[in-house]
Amino acid sequence: MKGGRARRPIHVVLSWVKRQPPKVKAFLSVVAGMAALVFLRFIVHDHDNLFVAAEAVHAVGISVLIYKLTKEKTCAGLSLKSQYLTALFLAARLYCSFVMEYDIHTVLDTATLATTLWVIYMIRFKLRTSYMADKDNFAIYYVVLPCALLALVIHPSTSHNIFNRICWAFCIYLEAGSVLPQLRLMQNTKIVEPFTAHYVFALGVARFLSCAHWVLQVLDTRGRLLTALGHGLWPSMVLLAEIVQTFILADFCYYYIKSVVGGQLVLRLPSGIV
Repeated sequence: MKGGRARRPIHVVLSWVKRQPPKVKAFLSVVAGMAALVFLRFIVHDHDNLFVAAEAVHAVGISVLIYKLTKEKTCAGLSLKSQYLTALFLAARLYCSFVMEYDIHTVLDTATLATTLWVIYMIRFKLRTSYMADKDNFAIYYVVLPCALLALVIHPSTSHNIFNRICWAFCIYLEAGSVLPQLRLMQNTKIVEPFTAHYVFALGVARFLSCAHWVLQVLDTRGRLLTALGHGLWPSMVLLAEIVQTFILADFCYYYIKSVVGGQLVLRLPSGIV
């Protein structure tokens, strides 16, 4: 009974949010995001730790994915196309890191790319019989082409080679949309098994922490960080890409939390989440 009483207020709030129209839900998401940013600003003194936390949460998500593929011996519910996009933006970012700015993130990206390529190999060859090819029907050129065109028009204004600057912009934009095929696949199946749900939720949390890192850095420097990134539209586009990544996954994270609070092991998605 105690557990039931403790959960009751949360159920009331989630049920109320569920009944609201889309515009109200969007407004509530913005308010919740701003409240979370204010909370993080006061409890995290070194905001660079948010970026480390984002990488750590992402690593947890990848660990869940590895467990699913090695122990469960199935790739059902995973989008191969999302993994392709992830490998593409990581390869582009890794190239830029080598030629423009070699640091610890180069090592992290190398490890993440290697893991992603392993996941692609497992889905394509070892576990292909469980791959839901008919459900993984998002056309990836809807993501790749707009990102490439946008990178040609809006990219950093640094002293680096023009190709490297365009490549840098491309990986920033592509990362923002790389999860769309995964969300489409889950929408097509309507039911998401636990390990896939944990993995995608970890991506959502990691991207929120990364977005919070950027936003708080801009606030702390009173906008000087944006100036340091260059002039024109590029600084604003970097920040916008981080925000877009977060909001793309926000709806899924809401239903994930609702499912966990309700004690449901399998996540059921309504129509229209993507």
